[in-house]
Amino acid sequence: MNKITDDILYKVEKPARYIGGELNSCIKDKDKVDIRFAFCFPDVYEVGMSHLGSRILYHVLNSREDTYCERTFAPWPDMEKLLRENNIPLYTLETKDSLKEFDIIGFTLQYEMSYTNILNMLDMAGITIRASERGEDEPIVMAGGPCAYNPEPLHDIIDFFELGEGEEIMNDVLEVYKKYKGKGKKKEFLREISKIRGVYVPSLYDVTYHEDGTIKAFKAKYEDVPEKVQKRFITNYDKVIYPENMIVPYTEIVHDRIILETFRGCTNGCRFCQAGMIYRPVREKSIDTLIKQAENLLKATGYNEISLSSLSICDYSDIKNLVFSLIEKHREDNVSVSLPSIRIDAFSVDLIKEIQKVKKTGLTFAPEAGSQRMRDIINKGVTEERVLEASKNAFESGWSSIKLYFMIGLPYETMEDVKGIGELSDKVAAEYFKVPKNIRNKGLRVTSSTSIFVPKPFTPFQWAPQSTMEEVGEKIKAVKSSIKSKAVVYNYHESTVSYMEAVLARGDRRVCDVIIKAFEKGAKFDGWSEYYSFDTWKEAMEECGLKGEFYAYRERSYEEILPWDFIDIGVNKKYLIAENEKAKRAELTQNCRVGCTGCGVNVNFKEGKCFEGAILDQIH
Repeated sequence: MNKITDDILYKVEKPARYIGGELNSCIKDKDKVDIRFAFCFPDVYEVGMSHLGSRILYHVLNSREDTYCERTFAPWPDMEKLLRENNIPLYTLETKDSLKEFDIIGFTLQYEMSYTNILNMLDMAGITIRASERGEDEPIVMAGGPCAYNPEPLHDIIDFFELGEGEEIMNDVLEVYKKYKGKGKKKEFLREISKIRGVYVPSLYDVTYHEDGTIKAFKAKYEDVPEKVQKRFITNYDKVIYPENMIVPYTEIVHDRIILETFRGCTNGCRFCQAGMIYRPVREKSIDTLIKQAENLLKATGYNEISLSSLSICDYSDIKNLVFSLIEKHREDNVSVSLPSIRIDAFSVDLIKEIQKVKKTGLTFAPEAGSQRMRDIINKGVTEERVLEASKNAFESGWSSIKLYFMIGLPYETMEDVKGIGELSDKVAAEYFKVPKNIRNKGLRVTSSTSIFVPKPFTPFQWAPQSTMEEVGEKIKAVKSSIKSKAVVYNYHESTVSYMEAVLARGDRRVCDVIIKAFEKGAKFDGWSEYYSFDTWKEAMEECGLKGEFYAYRERSYEEILPWDFIDIGVNKKYLIAENEKAKRAELTQNCRVGCTGCGVNVNFKEGKCFEGAILDQIH
């Protein structure tokens, strides 16, 4: 087997992506471990190394004496070309061994448009793409992550999926694998792990269809295989394992700083948000734990910026105390604290002023919709008055640049709602001029970005049709024409990418053939505009006899069996239906912190607390 050489690395754009050996990377003797695990991120190094979940699982697996977890990322096309020309299989960064030499290969599914990269990575290592054709001597291929909550489009590529938080599931799976390794009993291994909570093995289930293309039945092939797959989650989040010696890359990555995860889950209940549903219940870390972890991370990495991570960071129950404590403790070392997108209704002037004492960071608000009616439909709950108040406070605090995030194509949206995006952007810009000249900074810039709504599984909008490309085009024009201020810059996304994302997000098993066909036609890095080809995907769908409109543009009935209905995330279907009906009436649902909204999590899971004393009925 050929291996990577300096001669090849000299020829690629960013060789640091492929060399390994970074500070805090794990080095073990591969001959002294029982299990070799390759953690694969189906995107470029800079993106993958910024993903917190990957870092956590890398640490968890390498904490086991019997396991060596190594990393690999999707090589950029310049590197892929050289690897293929020199017959060098895709390798891991730690040992430079081919993926084919590993026992288990694990992919994280963060974005549907990275699916063809999974196939390309397997192909580059000489591993059979279809799970049904993969030999006993080939690695077992698994996957997890948010996109795994509809695993069906990858059903004949992935041997098994992990649904939920992998810190515990992975350990359970590896304990079973040790019993089967080297015995040529892959099917027996898969059958046994199917009984582990959070594990789904597609080959153990059959699906039949009606003449109209909808699902007729989804059934387990054997009596000892569960009909429902329950997601797995950790109850005591304050004691969960967390890497305090994170890898420090040689090259700049997307999030080149310490990432401090404060809590998991979300209580806001936005109806478009898949993460807000699948990551329930909320579990927080204590301030003492977070401060200790931050101190250890600073020592181990040398970074001077701490990014507080969660789905909605300002909803951490004691966010002010946390930020003030971190800044005060590390003020002399000039360590800054940054927050991701801020919920406007949780915006605090005191908090943001404290942050900018050390380092001026960007400020991003996410109103999500332009009109109040639309914000009520999606259960955002923030008023225009609050948006403008927060913007003015920001300008008074020294900001002159604000980013606003919106969505277009939301269910039940009118053209008037769409025009409200431009109108609200103008109003935000106008707040700048209400601030005295001697206080405000120069260079006003309001950047408004719209993404196209993609209906996702396990949300109240999972039954809704996506706006057609023609409708999206008209809505983008409406936003443009509604912006009058020269200080407002408008950015928008390509509509065909969102269309394909919707097809893959709500696809069934038949879409798997489309993904394979698209890959065979050259599809890869579909999340990158310079490589995405809509024509390739259209041809793949036509050749497989499928129509994307069936998955993207069709409204489902509540009675229809959805491809992911066999998965139990804790939030029950009745709740999602009720939320969709409330959306039609533009009715709000209160934040879980105010009181339980009856989503089902506190019935399905025991032990621990959902929030404010709500009991979780977790069943291990």
